Amino acid sequence: MQTYYSDHFFDGNNITQSVLMSVDNGIIVDIQAGKAEDADVKLNGLVTSGFIDIQVNGGGGIMFNDIQTPKALHTIMAAHAQFGTTAMLPTLITDNHKKMHAAAEAIYQAIQHNAEGIVGIHFEGPHLSIIKKGIHSEKHIRPVSDADLATITRKDIGKVLVTLAPENVPLDVIKELVNQGVTVSLGHSSADIDTVLAAIEAGAKCFTHLFNAMSGLKAREPGMIAAALGNTNVYAGLIADGHHVHPYNCQLAYKCLGDKRLILVTDAMAHVGSDITSISWVDNVISKQNNRLSLADGSIAGSCISMANSVQNMTKFLGHNSLNSLNNQDNTALTNILNMASLHPAELMNLKNRGSLSIGKRADFVLLNAELAHQGTWIAGEEQ
Repeated sequence: MQTYYSDHFFDGNNITQSVLMSVDNGIIVDIQAGKAEDADVKLNGLVTSGFIDIQVNGGGGIMFNDIQTPKALHTIMAAHAQFGTTAMLPTLITDNHKKMHAAAEAIYQAIQHNAEGIVGIHFEGPHLSIIKKGIHSEKHIRPVSDADLATITRKDIGKVLVTLAPENVPLDVIKELVNQGVTVSLGHSSADIDTVLAAIEAGAKCFTHLFNAMSGLKAREPGMIAAALGNTNVYAGLIADGHHVHPYNCQLAYKCLGDKRLILVTDAMAHVGSDITSISWVDNVISKQNNRLSLADGSIAGSCISMANSVQNMTKFLGHNSLNSLNNQDNTALTNILNMASLHPAELMNLKNRGSLSIGKRADFVLLNAELAHQGTWIAGEEQ
């Protein structure tokens, strides 16, 4: 057993000071007030639950679309663990069915071998809107097939999230996916409000990268954005890199959804945890410049942000970016942001043993310094 002391500790509800957390075999067995001299390890800063990223296309120089093996998944996970991610859904961007099957097999193998942090898979597509396809390959965007459904609804690949455009997928299919335990997210869509609300009624529970690649908000045409901001039961992912979404819109999303339903995601490409600046993508190139990824024509193409930087950016967007002020002001915004990176995605994906720090849960946690910058990551009590 190992005991950790932290001078600030966030359990998912409250930030407290001078806390001892004991860990045995990767599980939290005790949390209590205490002194640094009673701990095996002293952590200066804020200890909070490990980050859970539900949209990770790549990392460590590897794109999941390019290599679907347990080794590749290990590399991607290790790259993101450097920045606070303790669990993820590796994400396959729209591709052919052979690639979808290979991705599912890689996830299956990783889970069978207890690969730390790999908790399932996110199929972003292929049942999307061509009009809102973004970097997704048009030639692979297609109607739902029995083969695709068989792969998406596998019961041996952990938690499954699928992004689809509701105008292109029948409601009975959405209902069946939900009945099969798949979490349905709406995105890459030009659907009108009635179509979006019908999909939610059918069981869709999330919106993929809010504001991006979705029907907008107009006076007489409340589209997907309106449904996302106005619905009280559906989550929404947000890329807080300062490029995908203007900081003012990040503030708006927080005001509408931040306390319970907003989720920070990276939409990260291979660049995270790597020195590479460009990668091949379909018949194009994705290049990094000033921490922005774009295609040759300048259009945005995923991100190179980490979850730790996402948390830090969001606190800056909301004007609450220092641990030093915790004793002197309300810290609701900070605790909500930390939950956007941990508790909210855990709730969406029904990851009951992750997302907060309490007795009986996994000892997946992150250390942040006074400026809320990442200082360390522990997965099942092991420092990464």
